[in-house]
Amino acid sequence: MHIDEQREGDCLSLVLYKEQAAVGVCRLLLAPGRTRLEELFIHKDWRSRGYGSYLLKQALHATGGFGTSSLHTAPPPESEAAAALLKKFGFAPAGDIWLRRRAPDPSAVGLTHEFLASRLPAGGFFIDATCGNGNDTAFLCRLAGPSGKVLALDVQQQAVEATRARLEKEGFGAMARVVQADHARLAQFAQPASADCVVFNFGYLPGADHALFTTPASSLPALNAALDILKPGGILAACLYSGGPNGDGEKRAVEEFFAGLPLTKYTVLACRFANWAPTAPLPCFVLKK
Repeated sequence: MHIDEQREGDCLSLVLYKEQAAVGVCRLLLAPGRTRLEELFIHKDWRSRGYGSYLLKQALHATGGFGTSSLHTAPPPESEAAAALLKKFGFAPAGDIWLRRRAPDPSAVGLTHEFLASRLPAGGFFIDATCGNGNDTAFLCRLAGPSGKVLALDVQQQAVEATRARLEKEGFGAMARVVQADHARLAQFAQPASADCVVFNFGYLPGADHALFTTPASSLPALNAALDILKPGGILAACLYSGGPNGDGEKRAVEEFFAGLPLTKYTVLACRFANWAPTAPLPCFVLKK
């Protein structure tokens, strides 16, 4: 038994062979962000033997259906057996189609990016105060656009080099300034009331020595500096981590710092994952009035 994949334009066909004879076919229409199941057919002499399940499973594998994020649709099934097959692989009725959706669990960083993208206009001045491997820096560059500018800092040379390499690869090398410096020195690199956003990802550098991590001794002065650097209407975003080699001291200290900010000047959001472990990452936002 084997499957022959045939692609023509946006159409993908998977033909199932058994004993050198074609016994089934699955045809799919590929589109950005979704796949439509156009046809799933098994020859009548080979039905009720699991070949339909096998062919549909291989079709889902071929189109990313078992990844972290995918969307598949299908026309309404014509029989109870066809409906049972679709249900077996996660399809369900949704209006005039059947739908199968896989979406990743939200992450602290993902939620932070979504929040910032929904509130910050292009063309601003954005700061990544803990650039790490450049994930947040690249995001801020995309958000700022050609008319904006980005400043990135990290105390570790490895992080600075990784961020510069990533920005060059993504075409952002000319719009971002990356410097090696402790985030506690943030005020040396930006004027008061000049930035639209300052982002922090506390903890250790992924892929590096986990014995090196941020601490309240530098993080609290950095947060104070960031609040001064923010414009009215600007946003400070911080992801707090605990439970690893850095313990929970920094997380508790930053939470206490945020809780003490005056409501007349700031609104603070702490977006806790209520049914996750207490050590789950905690995305926080400070909105400057």
